[in-house]
Amino acid sequence: MSVSVRELALQARAAALEIAALSGERKRVALAAMADRIEQHAPQILAANTRDVAAAQSRGAASHLIDRLRLDATRLAAVAAAVRAVAALPDPVGQLTHRESRPNGLVIERVRIPLGLIAMIYEARPNVTADAAALCFFAGNAVLLRGGSEALESNRAIATALREALHGQGLPPAAVTLIEDPRRECVLELLQLHGLIDLAIPRGGESLIRFVVEHARVPVIQHYKGVCHLYVDAAADPQLALRLLIDGKTTRPAVCNALETLLVHAEIAAAFLPAALAELHVRGVEVRGCERSRALGPHVIAAREADFGCEFLDRIIAVRVVEDFEAAIDHIRRHGSDHTEVIATSDPATVERFVDALRSAVVMVNASSRFSDGGELGLGAEIGISTSRLHAYGPMGAQALTIERFVVRGDGQVRHPLSSP
Repeated sequence: MSVSVRELALQARAAALEIAALSGERKRVALAAMADRIEQHAPQILAANTRDVAAAQSRGAASHLIDRLRLDATRLAAVAAAVRAVAALPDPVGQLTHRESRPNGLVIERVRIPLGLIAMIYEARPNVTADAAALCFFAGNAVLLRGGSEALESNRAIATALREALHGQGLPPAAVTLIEDPRRECVLELLQLHGLIDLAIPRGGESLIRFVVEHARVPVIQHYKGVCHLYVDAAADPQLALRLLIDGKTTRPAVCNALETLLVHAEIAAAFLPAALAELHVRGVEVRGCERSRALGPHVIAAREADFGCEFLDRIIAVRVVEDFEAAIDHIRRHGSDHTEVIATSDPATVERFVDALRSAVVMVNASSRFSDGGELGLGAEIGISTSRLHAYGPMGAQALTIERFVVRGDGQVRHPLSSP
């Protein structure tokens, strides 16, 4: 008889108590064992992934979904390397983040502790199984993994390797629990487990995240979509801007940190856009542009207003010529998703105006949007990118899976002295 979602959550929550008490060194040894097991299980994991990809292709899945789903030897090696990178980070649990003494002699400390049990709900990304497990474990948490049905065999194979590593280390395998039932009812049940689950993190398409937010009775980290902009300022180096554009749009179009919109200052448009549009065309990118950009490139098709807020996840980009800096900021504020924004400029004053004007989770200055990634930003890996302004904002690593609490040290202080009876 299959185990219910609630029972799996109870087992994982019990495991979380044990994981929370582990030392940093003990967790690092266990993570090394997890990475080793992934490598040892590579033939089984890749065979399982081949079956998942074949099934997805037979169903006519979109190319960006297939790209996210597919593993090969290089990508799987990167998954194991990410687990080791997490182990190399400072242990966030027990970190003293603030300490002060009050006039009454109380010593106030803020110390990081684990969240507890985290539910990870995701689509078509088998690498998330390992990333989420490693980050949650290192932060002293247990994790309930509910991946999409399209990656079920891949997720099962990876989770098996991770759980074997935990068992081999004398730790509870329930700390990494995969919910294999593909029915949506299981997600609904998971989201109702108030008091058992401390945080739900959905990672996938906009429809999945809206479903989770609408039905959850537990806290949720939100990241609806990544509508990332590159603004090429009048003071930009054209060659630098072109590198950012090509890297941001073409290296892996199906990921959330890929560029979706190019904004170009009117003063530099005639010098920059013809070459940029030609480069995009050569690389198979469909350009949907405003009238001014269409006049500068023969292959640009007319953009609809909806294109300027769209996460294409494909070799498609929207292009608009803007009159000035203020027009660029206004466009980003109206159409952005608070994910990642990029400016190309050599003017330091414009840089600071750009940084100050936007509240996006990540702002890049003369650097590719593709660096908006936990691994690239020194987090080892990421469990997701938060665009909701809660305790975490932007790419989330192990530290974002802990919270601060107050520890107050005294020597008998009371708020009100005892009065005579």
